[in-house]
Amino acid sequence: MTPRRASIWAAAVGLGAAAVVVAVTELVALLLAPASSPVLAVGSLVIDLAPPWLKDLTIALFGEADKIVLLVMVGLLVAVLAIIAGVLEHRRPPGGSVLLGAVGVVALVAVLTRAEATPLWALPTLVGTAAGVVVLRRLMALLGRWSAARGTSAAAVRSAGVARRSFLGGLAATAAGAVVVGLASRAANVATSVASTVREALRLPAATTRAAAPPLGAELAVPGITPLVTANRDFYRIDTALQVPRIDASQWRLRVTGMVEEEVEIGWDELVALPLQEAYVTLMCVSNEVGGDLTGNALWLGYPIREILARARPLPEADMVLSRSQDGWTAGTPLEVLQDPERDALLAIGMNGELLPLEHGFPARLVVPGLYGYVSATKWVVELKVTRFDRDIGYWTPRGWSALGPVKTHSRIDVPRDRTRLAAGTTAIAGIAWAQHTGIERVEVRIDGGAWQRARLAEAISIDTWRQWVLDWSAEPGTHVIEVRATDLAGRTQTEPYVPVAPDGAEGYHGIVVQVDA
Repeated sequence: MTPRRASIWAAAVGLGAAAVVVAVTELVALLLAPASSPVLAVGSLVIDLAPPWLKDLTIALFGEADKIVLLVMVGLLVAVLAIIAGVLEHRRPPGGSVLLGAVGVVALVAVLTRAEATPLWALPTLVGTAAGVVVLRRLMALLGRWSAARGTSAAAVRSAGVARRSFLGGLAATAAGAVVVGLASRAANVATSVASTVREALRLPAATTRAAAPPLGAELAVPGITPLVTANRDFYRIDTALQVPRIDASQWRLRVTGMVEEEVEIGWDELVALPLQEAYVTLMCVSNEVGGDLTGNALWLGYPIREILARARPLPEADMVLSRSQDGWTAGTPLEVLQDPERDALLAIGMNGELLPLEHGFPARLVVPGLYGYVSATKWVVELKVTRFDRDIGYWTPRGWSALGPVKTHSRIDVPRDRTRLAAGTTAIAGIAWAQHTGIERVEVRIDGGAWQRARLAEAISIDTWRQWVLDWSAEPGTHVIEVRATDLAGRTQTEPYVPVAPDGAEGYHGIVVQVDA
């Protein structure tokens, strides 16, 4: 066997050993604790360490598929390291084993630094890494025998054939076993959860204070416009959780701690027995670009956060609440916002008439009008720590984002779509606009840099939701640039220059280009 061919097979051995590591870690994690999977832990560590500009770019390019892209990139990195480990083990043993062990140490650090980790969570990574090293050394020994086989005698040929079959059979069996065990364990890891069963058995309690039905005229009959209420399946999801936390509602607790006169703890049964209220609230991600779709409007059911805080009686010097998710993510929210009696800030358990979907925070999350999600919309929430901005910081603040995050006034063109070809004649230009907890006063459209024309606004549900708008346009043949701007009820009009999403949200006119045919 030539050295080059031997190196190629050595690289295949490295990939096989890495597959064994992943399969065994997933299997042990399934038996021990699904969240202890090093695959997810490494992905989460990458999210934590990635610079803000890279996160922004990933979300801008891939939107809600950012986690899939991240896992693919982590997989490619693992594959490259596995190939290097295989070649190293073949040429400079035990270099490959050492590299595999070093990768295991990194994975171990990633696992044990997760917020909910326990010492037992180290076991899947340790067992998986050990299994990978054993497989790497065993297969490399078989490759060595095949590579060393020499001679042209019948006995030598038979010996070489036996060595070849032993190696290829061992490699094939290893790869097949790793794929089957790994995929089955990952699927079972995702599916196995008491929380899913418990959630299906629960019923959404009735609201004591129901939201008024949207007024007549709140929804425009314009094909292609964003619906007034976003269906749960279509609601955007941007968070740092590679695996959605699955929490047994019967075991869930929310603790109010920190600078309070009395710490408070609330369980699921107590929460659903409280007088719950409904509210339509539009939420949006700070990473939403001008014209982006990382925003949604839903009917939420929950209990006012101000009432929960009132039980704990925050100290006068406190000015922030650090909310913590089950997976360790945090958000810092101004205390005065959460205590505002005129704001429907909720500890929400329902969304559009059903229990919160798992991916949107079941069993409970925060919904706070007027603030971007990164400083308010904590999902899978388990703690509210009353504190100060000069003592604590949320997850995104040290990563270059501003501490307060009030929502900016925005407008968006939904129809026609950018680069659309239209027939000449009257056509509808329509979309949505929002200025959360302030409200929209007017929306204006201009064509080809001309005079601003006032659009017709749909009726508002409240100042905490978006409003639809439409302008009937007499389209003439040619290429046209259409832009939109909104003015809120405080008299603030959107400005034209583009401002990037970091550090506190994008700004600028949303514009599209259309071609009108004669």
